Amino acid sequence: MDQKSLRAAVVGAGYWGPNLARNFASSDRWELAAVCDLDADRAARVAGVNGRVDVETSLAALLDRDDIDAVAIATPARTHHAIAMAALRAGKHVVVEKPIADSAAAADEMVAEARERGLVLMTDHTFCYTPAVRKIRELISLGELGDILYIDSVRINLGLVQPDVDVFWDLAPHDLSIVDFVLPGGLRPESVAAHGGDPLGTGKACVGYLFLPLASGAVVNVHVNWLSPTKIRRITIGGSRRTLVWDDLNPQQRLSVYDRGVNYEQIAADGEERRAATVSYRLGDTWSPALPEQEALGLMVAELADAITQERAPLTDGRAGRRVLGVLEAASASLAAGGTAVTPDPNRELELSA
Repeated sequence: MDQKSLRAAVVGAGYWGPNLARNFASSDRWELAAVCDLDADRAARVAGVNGRVDVETSLAALLDRDDIDAVAIATPARTHHAIAMAALRAGKHVVVEKPIADSAAAADEMVAEARERGLVLMTDHTFCYTPAVRKIRELISLGELGDILYIDSVRINLGLVQPDVDVFWDLAPHDLSIVDFVLPGGLRPESVAAHGGDPLGTGKACVGYLFLPLASGAVVNVHVNWLSPTKIRRITIGGSRRTLVWDDLNPQQRLSVYDRGVNYEQIAADGEERRAATVSYRLGDTWSPALPEQEALGLMVAELADAITQERAPLTDGRAGRRVLGVLEAASASLAAGGTAVTPDPNRELELSA
């Protein structure tokens, strides 16, 4: 397939659709063929700023076209499953903004449908395509940090209390998708414990904490908050060799790698029944990797093109979106049970990859 012959349509011209449309239109791998929305005027505005682009108000008519290779879905989460299934059944590749669906069961059906038809199903986990997060993934895969011991993520701000979801479903998908992307094999916690607070009496958690132990012995902590007067977007990844800090709000030094840490070793003392420990500290250099200036969505649409032309799964495929949903559903169950650790449901995405 000619790498420049791919044609895309964007479904949904609200908040995120215009960003997708702009990146498809400006890509040298794609032609933006159409923008589809129930509101014809809104679709026309998005189409108008991106060149000669068709406007569609009927999803059925859009999917009936044979000149469209992929559909990008930017509609409310509750509609993702129905639109994606219709697009897949029409033979279109699909990319869906996060969350991929409103339930893990719906995501399972989408993954199975795409696999059965040999089509690409991609989750638009946009942060995973930022140069900083791609560099984190590279450093971990190369072993620069050593064995991962812990991941601490903080995403707090004075934000809008959402009418339909709590703070976990609003903010945590960003962090969970990043952790899933950088960990070899993805995010598969042994259990999920969620603690939330509602000090305003809104009827939903406005402040939340997630604790996710991994099979390796590492732990993942996620703190999300709508009520903080300061905005923080930071992830700390501690390894046995080095520790990495990503501060997304520091454009001059988004990534810092610290050759600092704790060495802990148990030794025998007076026989095997008694043991002693030695603790030492590493106080080495700090360095900041150089990062290219590239728009994450531009890299995302390029990855979609590569996945289609190379007939492979994209870096953030449907199974990645399903893993994030599995954690969110387990978090909701834990929250309802007063913070009791909940084992995520069996990851059908593992079965679907077999």
